[in-house]
Amino acid sequence: MVNSDYTPDTAEVPTMSALLPSSGRGMFAGKLLVLIVSILMSIGIVVVYSSGAGWAVMTYSSSEYFLWRQLIFSLIGIVTVLFVAQLDYHVFWKTSKIILFASIVLLTLLLALKAVGLISGAARWIGFGPLKFQVSDFAKYAIIFHFSRLISEKQGFIRDLHTSYYPMLTLLMVVVVLVALEPNFSTATLIAMIGFTLMFIGGVNMRHLISTILVLIPVAAVYVITSPYRSARLKPLNSANEQGATWQVIQALIGLGNGGLFGLGIGASKQRELYLPLSYNDYVFVVIGEEYGFVGAIAVIALFVGFLVCGLMIAKHAPDNFGKFIATGITLAITLFAFVNIAVACHLFPSTGVALPFISYGGTALLFNSLGVGILMSISRYKKPEVERSVPVEVTDGSRV
Repeated sequence: MVNSDYTPDTAEVPTMSALLPSSGRGMFAGKLLVLIVSILMSIGIVVVYSSGAGWAVMTYSSSEYFLWRQLIFSLIGIVTVLFVAQLDYHVFWKTSKIILFASIVLLTLLLALKAVGLISGAARWIGFGPLKFQVSDFAKYAIIFHFSRLISEKQGFIRDLHTSYYPMLTLLMVVVVLVALEPNFSTATLIAMIGFTLMFIGGVNMRHLISTILVLIPVAAVYVITSPYRSARLKPLNSANEQGATWQVIQALIGLGNGGLFGLGIGASKQRELYLPLSYNDYVFVVIGEEYGFVGAIAVIALFVGFLVCGLMIAKHAPDNFGKFIATGITLAITLFAFVNIAVACHLFPSTGVALPFISYGGTALLFNSLGVGILMSISRYKKPEVERSVPVEVTDGSRV
């Protein structure tokens, strides 16, 4: 059990001053990661302009509307990566409780505003004017930060049901349920997967984990089936012909087919011309496949595989458990969202509304992911000391969360 009033002092919490500069695989992986992210952002600027020009003219009377905004957000994203890379990533250890509490408050506030009619439709965004962000993006990173801290603290009793598993499961389910009620079932599912994966690699009892998943699967199935619009999204996957598919699915498959092996060329996409909804966001991978062909699509997938490998290398060579878990969580979050988006574009998954990281149009998601890359860079700058440092855990009453 852990004392709820116990807080590690500065000497007990791992800090950069106690770690050694890295010059090995971790640092190499970090540099390669920045190169991959820079390439992905550059692709995003070009493809968002190509895919969104027609929609921008129709909506904003300027074909360059999405281009300039994506360019500005990408530049801010690069600055964010470079700035956060210089920080001590243990700042997220010290602030993880506050960040998680803030995310829960914001998610609750969204539902409250929806309940009183101030928000109509899905309650996902908060802010004023152009200064809006999707709270689920914030909540996703909040879970990664705090779970990385909790799992690091609880290593001595990580398999215990009451003092380890139940507290983490409770926090995860609170966030997942609030996101699902926005409604944003796809993101809620992905956050749950990230949380359970962190618990798995952290060493929780597998029986507890499997039992929970076996209970949640039918609950999630009922939640999907009882919602007409969610269940409608599943029907195209079971359809053997175009008549059973949705407009989005048909146009996406046409676009991918048009691309052939080498594509139609930059700016030559036909589906972007108001045929494919959200061609600059959810279905941006279709435009990549159409303009750059099978070769271009595979190249983008290879970049995300490279991102995954670099992130896992950074996690493997992280200087402490907190760095290992937070690097794994961030890497999993970004690559998982990427491959879900690609699977939706290829008609392997139902439509989810998940954007393609660093490429899809959108500022806040790009900035949150840039924050994640900056943290990975910060972790990669240091290596494990010869004598492993760990955070002492004081055993008392078991109420710490």
